[in-house]
Amino acid sequence: MTQLDSLRNPEDLKRLPAENLPRLAAEIREFLITEVTRTGGHLGPNLGVVELTLALHRVFDSPRDPVLFDTGHQSYVHKILTGRRDFSKLRSQGGLSGYPSREESEHDFIENSHASTVLSYADGLAKANVIQRRSDRTVVAVVGDGALTGGMAWEALNNIASAPDRRVVIVVNDNGRSYSPTTGGLADHLASLRMTQGYEQALDLAKTALNRAPVVGQPLYEALHGLKKGLKDAIQPQMMFEDLGLKYLGPIDGHDEQAVEKALRRARDFGGPVIVHCLTQKGKGHAPAENHEEDQFHAIGAAKPAPATGEQPAPAPQKWTKVFSREMVALGAERSDLVGITAAMLHPTGLAPFAEAYPDRCFDVGIAEQHAATSATALAMGGLHPVVAVYATFLNRCFDQVLMDAALHRQGVTFCLDRSGVTGPDGASHHGMWDLSILQVVPGLRLAVPRDAPRLREQLREAVDVDDAPTVLRYPTGAVAPEIEAVGRTGSMDVLRRAIRGGQSEDLLLVAVGPMAQTCCEVADRMADQGIGVTVVDPRWVKPLDPVLVEEAARHRVVAVVEDNGRVGAVGDAVARALRDAELDIPVRTFGIEQEFLHHAKRDDILAELGLTPQSLARKLTETVSRQSDRRAAEETASK
Repeated sequence: MTQLDSLRNPEDLKRLPAENLPRLAAEIREFLITEVTRTGGHLGPNLGVVELTLALHRVFDSPRDPVLFDTGHQSYVHKILTGRRDFSKLRSQGGLSGYPSREESEHDFIENSHASTVLSYADGLAKANVIQRRSDRTVVAVVGDGALTGGMAWEALNNIASAPDRRVVIVVNDNGRSYSPTTGGLADHLASLRMTQGYEQALDLAKTALNRAPVVGQPLYEALHGLKKGLKDAIQPQMMFEDLGLKYLGPIDGHDEQAVEKALRRARDFGGPVIVHCLTQKGKGHAPAENHEEDQFHAIGAAKPAPATGEQPAPAPQKWTKVFSREMVALGAERSDLVGITAAMLHPTGLAPFAEAYPDRCFDVGIAEQHAATSATALAMGGLHPVVAVYATFLNRCFDQVLMDAALHRQGVTFCLDRSGVTGPDGASHHGMWDLSILQVVPGLRLAVPRDAPRLREQLREAVDVDDAPTVLRYPTGAVAPEIEAVGRTGSMDVLRRAIRGGQSEDLLLVAVGPMAQTCCEVADRMADQGIGVTVVDPRWVKPLDPVLVEEAARHRVVAVVEDNGRVGAVGDAVARALRDAELDIPVRTFGIEQEFLHHAKRDDILAELGLTPQSLARKLTETVSRQSDRRAAEETASK
């Protein structure tokens, strides 16, 4: 039996002799490499926290002492140690989540995949412990150095430090990276700490020398005191944390389990807020990850089977992100005023080639979406046109800045929302299903949803030409949808299908939002085969809606909107409101995502569950058109 096979829960780990831990760490790394390279997932971050997580569960009593991860993609080892070793369906339907999950285990207090939030959770839990007199419990927060670039983390630190009786242990997992190398002043400060691991010994020597020096008058004393302070500041840069009122331990080799365990026991027994600074290596123990400069295998896709003998591998499909990336580089060559902004996701959002081509015009602000939006507003005020590339789910974090900074000041800032709609394996927190709803309320904002690669390029250019309002471009993850050429144009809208049944009246106007155009065209073809007249339009810009859409609707019996977003308050509701304002009595069907937190599964599987497939939509819409036709016929008979 392996060391790993002998573990069923954290109590088994506590009973394991210390000399067996290196072997266990090696087995866990081997397990992770084998399983995650097969299923896909966050490999690099978890290889870097093996010894750290072992020490956490040997020192603290989870779930009595809650262990919280920021972000949660570094929790795979935690899952293994708390009885969840079946990684066969990791991040797939029916399998383990890629993040902590309250549904999976009592050891998971929060589903934390939006960075910089865990210290606020820790603050609240510690306050609850004090109020309810649970003085023997400790809250543990594991924070990546990248997460500390987010302002919310510092708001929480300010509160945690204000109460010395709150038992909070903050473990800074410092690998110098988030997706990419961590940037900014905090990164520089942590780097200085990494360089001064012998500061305690050096400071002790300095103190001894100064204390033994003969006192020859006040000037010498002041000089010696100044030397002491200067030496302390030079070799003890952790003072930034201690000045906040936080006890600091470190830096500690995060791959020395015994050293980490010793530091954690000291922190636990201190009885107040303590920072334990651990230095780790992302991708530790897996040479391809250690040597991968871009993101050290932060997240990897599932392994693909090797092609049969003599078979040529299929060409890689074109990705939405790549289309955006290439067009940004082209635009950068044409416009010297174009600048890019990313929130610690230079490579995932596709801005890395732009940064390489125009290094002075691209800014990584760290995990700080709020700052990114307002800084971009000021860049626009300064005569530039900023493009903020961010995942759709993370736009939620800077809504106020989009509303009250960019829109209120009518500034030309373009927000490009990658991973919009149903994203798949990352689960509830990463589905980009809110933006089409929350952005509807922003005055003046213009919102485009391209259906394919040519439209993405085209509409990105249209967006950056707007200088008196914020613009938004949203597109999903994965392979680009098949190219669909318009068969006509009405106003600013593309007509993708027009099948007229018999006379002048058409049955259904189908409004296809962005990549749902392919699905809608297949729906139209199915319904046309049954003799139903269908017009499919792509509005291209869904905010504001072109008034021609109302005129087009007036020529149809039923209007339906299909979108990859929550149904409440999104494009479907905007279309229905436009028809009500025009006093048109035409039924509107809206198809999208129900307002619920979706689980993790493949995008196509989730869309099928939601009924957003050609077969399901065609059946429902055929029934709707039939009922409307029967109602019209009954009304006409009654009027005679």
